[in-house]
Amino acid sequence: MKPLALFTLLVLILAACGGKQEKVQPTVEDITESVYASGVVKSRNQYQVFATVSGVIQQLFVTEGDVVKKGDPLVKLENEAARLNTENARIAAAYNRVSANAQKLKEAQEAIDLARSKKQNDSLLLVRQRNLWANQIGTKVELEQRELNYKNALTAYRSAVLRYNDLKKQLDFAARQSQKNLQISETMAEDYTIRSETDGKVYSVLKEQGELVSPQVPLAVVGDAKEFILELQVDEYDIARVKLGQQVLLNLDSYKGQVFEGKVYKINPAMNERTRSFTVEASFVTAPPALYPNLTTEANIIIQTKKNALTIPREYLVDGGFVLTENKDKVPVKTGMKDYQKVEIVDGISKDDVLLKPAR
Repeated sequence: MKPLALFTLLVLILAACGGKQEKVQPTVEDITESVYASGVVKSRNQYQVFATVSGVIQQLFVTEGDVVKKGDPLVKLENEAARLNTENARIAAAYNRVSANAQKLKEAQEAIDLARSKKQNDSLLLVRQRNLWANQIGTKVELEQRELNYKNALTAYRSAVLRYNDLKKQLDFAARQSQKNLQISETMAEDYTIRSETDGKVYSVLKEQGELVSPQVPLAVVGDAKEFILELQVDEYDIARVKLGQQVLLNLDSYKGQVFEGKVYKINPAMNERTRSFTVEASFVTAPPALYPNLTTEANIIIQTKKNALTIPREYLVDGGFVLTENKDKVPVKTGMKDYQKVEIVDGISKDDVLLKPAR
């Protein structure tokens, strides 16, 4: 009988404890409405370095932690074929320079001078023959022969001028084209040396010397050496309430128990369809002494704050618009602002009322 009596007593104690309901009175305090966001710390202007061509890494100019200037070389890829193409283009450009073909132009000019002299000589002979014919000296055939010689000389002169102009155009075109080809080859050869796009610090080198890389594979991560930002993810249901300039309160896993302040300065308008969230960028107003890219953070974007609001714990709200009084009456209330723990009561109860926690 003793075990049965002990079991009965235990049941009675549990029933008595289970019958007690937690109570609370509304509190007058400040309440803040905010939007939750998670994200990471990033260096300002942080970006992944990609090659524009495929190749094998011949040389790494930097290591993690190095400070670089815009235009500094980061990685060099093997470019023997590109070097040979550039050299070939340089040879072609030198061969096609106008100055290198001056002799051809000189020969064409001499042909013009010779044709001009012959045209002038045939013109004089034609005039003389016409004067003789006017005095009935000579024959009609001789006059016609002089006229034909002059026409041939004139045609030859014009042809010589035309050939000279065509030759000059061809040489100019070949020189410009070969020079452009040289510039293209030099640009393509330069693509094998990947340079920094900004002043900053090398935070990560992702490849090693001798590895084969392609334009789809990042080589390094570079960003600002001193300035950091917050890249936050906000749910699509909350994004409409987020505005530029709003205060951000955040904590970092690396600084447990500390709260830092930021400010929203950019809202990216495109939603990530996979996560159904928007990216919001914020700058630090107060920051910890040391920051590193990709530190995780949890933040609250402050939507609005109200002082001296009448609040109750959110778990004391029934069906979103009622509370249970001490007399177990279900009283309708009008709610206002909410945070993750409290809800503002605008109308329906006073701070003197005692509320029961509803059973869940």
